[in-house]
Amino acid sequence: MISSGFALGMVMTLHTRGTLVTFGAEALIPTVQSLGFFVEIGPLVTALLVSGRVGSGIGAVLANMRATEQIDGIESLSIDAFKFLVVPRVIACVISMPLLTLFADFAGLLGGFVSEHSSSGMSFSLYLSRAFANLELSNFILPTSKTAVFGLIIGTVSSYFGYTTNEGSQGVGRAATNSVVVSSLLIIFVDVVLVKCIFFLLPENAL
Repeated sequence: MISSGFALGMVMTLHTRGTLVTFGAEALIPTVQSLGFFVEIGPLVTALLVSGRVGSGIGAVLANMRATEQIDGIESLSIDAFKFLVVPRVIACVISMPLLTLFADFAGLLGGFVSEHSSSGMSFSLYLSRAFANLELSNFILPTSKTAVFGLIIGTVSSYFGYTTNEGSQGVGRAATNSVVVSSLLIIFVDVVLVKCIFFLLPENAL
């Protein structure tokens, strides 16, 4: 997550720097970087990466347990397999998503600084002061908090496809694939809805 955020931060600075310099707005590069990462790029990219890595893993593990009758064995011991296997994974996704997003956000800022420093020699203290000069607390809290919803989607969708598969060993790969595809599409759709809701309830957050 950190390496991905760092690379995205460098790429974002490289792409935006030329345009901003053309219009004499080079001083706004750190501001654009921080707003872009904290508000949208960090949360969305983190969710998609977690969906591909963790979502596929949850789907494959639960599908394999179903195919090898491990879930049936757990239920034969009078243990609620759903609460034992699914609920902890969903809760873990909900809790970990905001934390992973923070790592990606600050890694992106660091990557942006490295790219900008190599181009203009801007100091780290100046970069940070400009990056957070126009960043409101709501620009930071709300986008990071919405990733908990993304975590709920990843955990729920992946657990569903893995837990309910009935295709034996062939269902393992299919469950992993469906977990990634469906959760990624839902994340993108829900992200649009959440952004619309945030802008409607708090119009001052519209960039």
